[in-house]
Formats: sequence, structure tokens, C-alpha cells
Amino acid sequence: MFWLFIAIGLVLLTIGAEALIRGATSIARRFGLSELLIGVTLVGFGTSSPELVSSLGAALAGSPGVAVGNVVGSNIANILLILGVAALIAPVPVASEGFRRDAPALIAATLMAIGVSMTGEYGRIAGGVFLFALVAYIVVAYVTEKRAAEAHLLDVPHEEPRPLLPSLIFAAAGLALLAGGAKLLVSGAIGIATALNVSETLIGLTIVAIGTSLPELVTSVVASLRGKSDLAFGNVIGSNIYNTLGILGATALVHPVAAPFAIIRFDNWIMAAATAALVLFAATRNRIERWEGALLVAGYAAYIAFLAVNA
Repeated sequence: MFWLFIAIGLVLLTIGAEALIRGATSIARRFGLSELLIGVTLVGFGTSSPELVSSLGAALAGSPGVAVGNVVGSNIANILLILGVAALIAPVPVASEGFRRDAPALIAATLMAIGVSMTGEYGRIAGGVFLFALVAYIVVAYVTEKRAAEAHLLDVPHEEPRPLLPSLIFAAAGLALLAGGAKLLVSGAIGIATALNVSETLIGLTIVAIGTSLPELVTSVVASLRGKSDLAFGNVIGSNIYNTLGILGATALVHPVAAPFAIIRFDNWIMAAATAALVLFAATRNRIERWEGALLVAGYAAYIAFLAVNA
């Protein structure tokens, strides 16, 4: 029954995220917001919304291992598994201008998360600082991208906005599905952890983290198959910034959550190593080659194997 809860929860999260993105994007277009601002804010938030509702639900349910493990595990999976698979399909080019802006933001967010975890708790003050940093990043990203678009005289096509009511229904339905899916996923994960006598942190780092990363996985794989592998890099690096600053920040602000010792001792450093590998691979030749993708995937397999052996 718990496995069924998880399966249904993942399906609802995936459908809900897609509905929220479609509805929110249509609403934004209806009110004349730019495609650029939509991409920087709504789409990035939308693909990270499963992690948000899952971590927040776990924190409110008194399961810090699931709440924090979901974010750390998702960040590790995004780099090692999702970006690795995308690079295996096709080498992933890296836009140098965006990379010079986003890489420092990703490094700073990762170090902030690790530093706060050393205190033993993600408290409300830290949550507020994280959210402020996320807003600052969005503003900087928007301004720099807008200047770049104007400098290159890019002509970005605009779709005809849909009627407002269907868009509102889409967004509301997406939020409802996300809430329901998150509740089922967290309940199933906690139940399995109890039944198998394994830690909630392990479940959060694996089952919940991989499940809530499905939108990023699908987006990156489809982008690579369609010859738009450059989108995969932006999807992953943006999602990790949102996960760390937005999800941990919002969760801590609503309900302070303890930092599990297992994550402080081990998984934080895997996340840091994965982030360093991403930056190193991207900086060397302004692209991530297939062999580098293979190394990332192999690293994720080794990480999961270690968790399984030491469960």
C-alpha cells in the first residue's frame, strides 16, 4: 500500500507540475509579462514545485530526514543522473555569459546550505536569507538576460494568450494535484521507512528525491533528444538554485527543520563534489562531453550503491 501511495503521488506531482507551469505561463502572458521573465521565474519554480510541496509537507509532518534529504538528494540527482544522461544523449553546450552568472550563484547556494546545516537546524532566519538571495538571483538573471537580448536584437516570438479562466483552472488544478501528490508521497515514504526499518533520511535522499526530480529528468532528456541539449544545462543549474534557496528557504521559514546528522556528515559533501564537477566540466571546454556524462552517471550509481550497502 505504501508503494502504491508513492507511485500515485509521483504521478500526481508530475501532472500537477505540468498543469501549474501551463496555467501560470498563460496567466503571465495574459497580463503582458515577458517570455524572459516567465522562463526565469515561473518555469523554474514550476519544475521545482514537487520538491517544494514534498519538503514542506514532510517538515510539517515532523520528518526532517525526508524534508532535507529530498532537497540534497534532488540536487545530487540533477547533476549526476539527469545532466549525466543528457550529456550521454548529446554533448551539452554551455553558454559562457549565463555560466559566468549562474555558476557563482550555484556555488554560493550550495555553500550556504552546507554552512547552515552545520548549526544543526535550518531556522526561520536562515530561511528568510535564502529566499532573499533567491529573489536577488532572479532580479540579476532577468536584468542580464534582458540586456543580452536587447544587445543581440533577439526577436522572441510571443504566443497568443489563452482566455484567463481556463488558465486559472489549470493553475489551481496543478496546485491541488501537487498538494495531494505530495501528501501521498510523504506518507508512503515514511511508511516504507518504518516498515523496512531504514531511516527517513535514506528514503528522502533516494525515492523521494528521484521522484520529485522527474520533471527535470523529462525536460532534460526531451531537450537532448530534440537537439536542444543546451536547455538541459540551464534546467539543471537553475533547478538546483531554486531547490537550495527556494525550497529549503520556504520550508525553514514556515517550519524550522533539523539538519539530519547523516546528511551533514556525508551527503552534503557529495552534493558539493557534484557541484564542483559540474563547474569544472562546464568551464573547461564550454560543454559537457559524453565521457563526462558517463562519469557523472557512474558517480550517481556509486552513490546509490553506497547508500544501499550502508542502509
